Amino acid sequence: MITLKAIRRRIASVRSTEQITRAMKLISAARLRRAQEALLSARPYHEALTRLADSVLQTAPEPVAPAENAAGRILIIVVASDRGLAGGYNINLLRLAEQAASRGRSSDLEGEFFAVGRKALDHFRRAQQSLAGERINNTPRLATVGLAREISQLVLARWRTGEIREAGLIYSVFRSAISQRPTFETLLPIEAPPQSGAQAAAGDYLIEPSPAELVPVVLRTYVEAAVLHALLEAEASEHGARMTAMDAATNNATDMIERLTLEMNRARQAAITKELMDIVGGAEALQG
Repeated sequence: MITLKAIRRRIASVRSTEQITRAMKLISAARLRRAQEALLSARPYHEALTRLADSVLQTAPEPVAPAENAAGRILIIVVASDRGLAGGYNINLLRLAEQAASRGRSSDLEGEFFAVGRKALDHFRRAQQSLAGERINNTPRLATVGLAREISQLVLARWRTGEIREAGLIYSVFRSAISQRPTFETLLPIEAPPQSGAQAAAGDYLIEPSPAELVPVVLRTYVEAAVLHALLEAEASEHGARMTAMDAATNNATDMIERLTLEMNRARQAAITKELMDIVGGAEALQG
């Protein structure tokens, strides 16, 4: 039978864990608030820029296509986290990355990964996957313009030189603190959206400079904004997932402390009862 000393030691250990998880939950809640505000502020810009890119592509002589004789390779940018303790956040993203690579192989495209976050980098290294690059230790902020510009420049450089035929983003879309949805977004190629008759008639714009000069500028800005939007979504999702996981861990620790306290009280009562029975038995022996 477990001793009172061992139970008290377990209660102290669990209580220490509870304090850590509660502190991590509060930290994640504060960071989530800031990340959510940044995400909500940037979403209208991203949506407006997407509409602008669609309008410019409608006037382009031909859809934005890969370079001639481009290699049969797809670059998949996976935005994960540097740290764990976030429930199934990273696992779901990495599973989706493997599925995207499998779909690429079915289309005769070799998968190549760009890992954002140590968890993604460690996974791809263990799986011996081809890596185009990695960015880790993205603290204290993941979503920065510098990181988005760095990734977009790499993607566009490999796209223009024909090293890749397609490029995609895998990140988690933030819905709420308890709901994040892993998603795959095609980054390149970009094709002009289908037009109805009314849209085609109204879409004959006079553009200065020419569409041939404007399309590369819009493409660069669009890719950079898409990457930044993915980083913002991922940052909010990570903090939401970690806050939810730490809240569940804190509740589990509280329940465990209650069960251990009950077990300790029962063990203490049993020990007291045994001592009383020994005393009574001894007294009766002396009287006899």
